[in-house]
Amino acid sequence: MYVDTYSLNRQIVQDQGVLWPEKSRGRACVACYTAFLSTYSPRECGIATFTKDLVDSVDLLGELAPTRVVSINEIDTTYNYDRRVKQQIRQDFEEDYIQAAKYINSSRIDVVNVQHEFGIYGGDWGEHILAFLEKLQKPVVTTLHTVQPDFDSKARHVLREIAALSKVVVVIAKTARKILKNYGVPVWKIRVIQHGCPDIPFVDSDSMKPSLNLKGKTVLSTFGLMSRGKGIEYVIQALRSLVEKHPETIYLVIGETHPEVRKTEGEAYRNSLVRLVNELGLRDHVRFQNQFLTKRELIRYLHATDIYITPYLGPNQISSGTLTYALGAGKAVVSTPYLHARELLSNGRGLFCEFKNPDSIAEQVGKLFENKKMRKYMEKRAYLYSRRFTWPKVAGKYAELFKQAMYSRRRQSIGSPHRQRQPS
Repeated sequence: MYVDTYSLNRQIVQDQGVLWPEKSRGRACVACYTAFLSTYSPRECGIATFTKDLVDSVDLLGELAPTRVVSINEIDTTYNYDRRVKQQIRQDFEEDYIQAAKYINSSRIDVVNVQHEFGIYGGDWGEHILAFLEKLQKPVVTTLHTVQPDFDSKARHVLREIAALSKVVVVIAKTARKILKNYGVPVWKIRVIQHGCPDIPFVDSDSMKPSLNLKGKTVLSTFGLMSRGKGIEYVIQALRSLVEKHPETIYLVIGETHPEVRKTEGEAYRNSLVRLVNELGLRDHVRFQNQFLTKRELIRYLHATDIYITPYLGPNQISSGTLTYALGAGKAVVSTPYLHARELLSNGRGLFCEFKNPDSIAEQVGKLFENKKMRKYMEKRAYLYSRRFTWPKVAGKYAELFKQAMYSRRRQSIGSPHRQRQPS
């Protein structure tokens, strides 16, 4: 039976208020049914946001059958999901993972995309995901959001098992491919697909500032779910010297405290930042936007930003969606040299400051204050580079992987009902 996947996907995304583009010519629709296992919007989580963006973009392509989602939920939480969500897993209940695998096995789903970050799955180092993968009889494409060179033995074991049970593993950065190779994952199994960013126009920051009550300001910003690893306190300390020469400077700290952090320490980190601002006499120069912004709201703030800062403390961070979005908006960036930043900001696309060093942050931001020609050059390079990984292009790469995995499975002889463990 012919399935008009283009029309089905169009109706789904239009129901959610997403603009539907004209159908691309020369790209045929394929009845490839894909399920995504992940946290999912409206859950406030970076992986949930990534998955929602990717799912929307894959459906917008109109090349595959409408996507489905199996969501991961915390204990005692419920969400008003969209109609893509067909199954829900309580993250700490291993039997839920097994039941989800059985559901997929009995369905028409052809390929499963697992969005992986250790903290969103239950068990020691998220090992409950293995129960799902071992029971599953459909090919798996796994996206690894956390790959570090210093994992302990348990984390390495879980990671190797995930790779062995996956047809393909996708990483966000080239550096992650090298790390996986050192862990014994075959290079032929690894694909690099960069984190996506919205396909938005380049906008001069001054044109957006009046609507956000920022007219006449030089705007620095950092956004994302807040936690102690973000290093925001070092930017606040750096402001002391910056505002002496540039009193029009304002630093926007955009985003609420990470929900998992709130469970353990409440608003202790945010409150410490507010105290620091008051102690340094910077209340007129720091603005906290304590809410989880919609994508449209976030883009408005990014467009109004002159310099974006990621002062993160972890040198091994391999993926940063916030940095990717900043490049997508064509922003000049100052960042600590964590792994993902070193890759994205190379070749003149950003400036690096030292970890936990307010003086170094002030020095690099000061360079961009004093040299507007350098800042404009950096903005242009960042924006042009980001055209490689706008969400439509990222979705197209994933769609090709899904179709390849489906066709590969169909070519295999129907001997055993179980998937063969991929060598690693």
